[in-house]
Amino acid sequence: MTSSIELIEFTTGGDPAAQPVASIVVLHGLGADGRDFVPVAQAMDLSAIGPVRFVFPSAPVRPVTINGGYEMRAWYDIFSFGTDPAASRQEDEVGLRESQAIVQQLVEREVQRGVPAHRVVLMGFSQGCAMTLLAGLRAPQRLAGLVALSGYLPLAATTAAQASDANRGVPVFMAHGDADDIVVPARGEAARDALAALGYPVDWRSYSMGHEVCMEEIADLNAWLVQLLAV
Repeated sequence: MTSSIELIEFTTGGDPAAQPVASIVVLHGLGADGRDFVPVAQAMDLSAIGPVRFVFPSAPVRPVTINGGYEMRAWYDIFSFGTDPAASRQEDEVGLRESQAIVQQLVEREVQRGVPAHRVVLMGFSQGCAMTLLAGLRAPQRLAGLVALSGYLPLAATTAAQASDANRGVPVFMAHGDADDIVVPARGEAARDALAALGYPVDWRSYSMGHEVCMEEIADLNAWLVQLLAV
């Protein structure tokens, strides 16, 4: 399945032949592609860890209902905008499960290339955040950590029953803009509270911004990753 997914990669440290000590798979948001978060990764200093491979997959192109059926890169379809985190929403479970399988295969690809699963971080923004939480909490191998930026918890009612034993207690960095009008802060807070109630250690950060990423957030994430992946 991953053979049909477009990928961008780079390894920190400047030596393309160096064996990475960790991998970070970064999942973009709706309508973007793998290039979207390359500048964010390049802005971080992970030299204290050693060579780190960043993997930036691009989601499949599919019709998106909220955009009038226009085809764009999307990990799954979105049927309606939602503002109430407690509201019942129709979710594209088929699309979510298909992309969950893609993300799991990307993790397994890193393992095959010599990076143990417990040194792989899943990171995502918006739709990519939702995929990070969906796939990461259910991954059969223990992961290093999950980075959930400006998103929410999909298929929330199934999380407790489907979460893997291997990733019980996996560290989660969650960040959200307090002026986000695309994925409102209440949805991120609901995800935070649901994960905390299940016992996951969540490092929650809120920033004065909208549906975006800011330099303060990148700096905080940089410090979290260095601590998480320190050998």
